[in-house]
Parts: sequence; C-alpha cells; structure tokens
Amino acid sequence: MSDTELVSLDDLDDDGRATLFEHEPHTVRLSLAADEGVPAHQHPDRQIVFHQLSGELDLHLGDEVVSLTAGDVVRFDGDQDISPQARTDSEALLILASSA
Repeated sequence: MSDTELVSLDDLDDDGRATLFEHEPHTVRLSLAADEGVPAHQHPDRQIVFHQLSGELDLHLGDEVVSLTAGDVVRFDGDQDISPQARTDSEALLILASSA
C-alpha cells in the first residue's frame, strides 16, 4: 500500500472549508466570498503555512494585518488570534503542522 494521497481542490465540497487529508499535517482549503471572513480563533501548538491561491485577503494575526494576493505564502504561529477577511472572492490552502 502506498502512502501517497492525491486530492484535487476542484473535487472538494464547496462549503468554504474542506479538509484535504485525514492525517497530519492538517491541510485545509478555505474559500471565502468577497467581504466574508472567519471570526478570530487560534490553532494552539500549530505552525501554519497559508498559501493564497486566488483573490485578495487581509489576514489578521493578533495585532498585525497581512494583506495577501494570489501567489503569496505566509507562515505563522497558530497560538495567536487568526482571522482571515476576504476583500474579493478568495481561495487559500492552509497547512497546519504540529509544533510539538
């Protein structure tokens, strides 16, 4: 049996958030309509890589705001408040890796 898993983003449910794989690292596709956002939350003990696939988004990280456009990739600590807010229809791929 192979450890290789293949997922097409186009095949995922279009509910805004979809988990790509069952196991670590936790990998999520996030789709937000223009002006839609996710309330502030945390992912304790995780390092997060956030890859903006399309659109424009403001990523609130604690007191900092990082403005992302398609192709941008940012890495940050999940112990802080996190709140993405889409300026335009947006899609991102998030990888949440255990920092333990």
